[in-house]
Amino acid sequence: MKYADLHIHTKFSDGSFTPEQVIEQAQQLGLSCVAITDHDEVAGIGPAIKCASDFDLEVIPGVELSVEIDSNEVHILGYFIDWQQRWFQDKLKTICQVRKTRALTIIERLKAQGINLAPDELLQEAEPGSVGRLHIARMLEKHGFVHSTQEAFNKYIGNGRLCYVKKFKLSPAEAIEMIRRLKGVAVLAHPYHIANSEQLINEFVQLGLRGIEAHYPEHDKATSEYYQNLAQKHGLLITGGSDYHGLGKAGAQMGDVKIPYDLVEQLKKEAESIRSGQAKK
Repeated sequence: MKYADLHIHTKFSDGSFTPEQVIEQAQQLGLSCVAITDHDEVAGIGPAIKCASDFDLEVIPGVELSVEIDSNEVHILGYFIDWQQRWFQDKLKTICQVRKTRALTIIERLKAQGINLAPDELLQEAEPGSVGRLHIARMLEKHGFVHSTQEAFNKYIGNGRLCYVKKFKLSPAEAIEMIRRLKGVAVLAHPYHIANSEQLINEFVQLGLRGIEAHYPEHDKATSEYYQNLAQKHGLLITGGSDYHGLGKAGAQMGDVKIPYDLVEQLKKEAESIRSGQAKK
């Protein structure tokens, strides 16, 4: 059987490997398809597609957008997006600039707590892509202020913690509409992380959500089955992936969570329907 991992990050957001290294790993693992889904960034898609042309490996162009609802952060994945659209790249540049400002503000708040991190080192750590809290967490671990990136979030920079700073987020309607405008398929990422996820799914379906990431490292068998049943109830697609960040984040490795290729084929059919204007709205 052919398998796919549809949730992978590169150095263009908060992954630790280049797109080329990601593709080489996927090929070595025997995966048939991967989706590059960096946070608010698409610069890793082109290099990944180019590198994959040397292998029998399919790359789905994707993105992971952060949205806010009732002060909670939720992530929406977009698959098969027309990522080279100029208006979209300009929008992402704006979002990434706000990300940078937010990260530097967090650095200042940490400094007020006696934790000195160099802003230049942070920006260098994040190159060549968008800067995020995971980069700060890595620096806190590197310089001995915490024992792990998870401790950094729990103690300092996680939601509601002492040095937390809210970031610019799209509304769910804006993010889903952006993905649809890009002729892509909008999928709710890791729903297990979300309070009242079933209620939100009901609301998001009305906005144009077309899938649920039912297979995820933190979803046990019962949880995966729950979200698969919920997807079937709403006529939604089922996706899954490892949320791979390389060495920069503890958790599943690439391919630890994968889905059979027939689910990719269903995702493709939906994208084709959207491009032809026949998709469900």
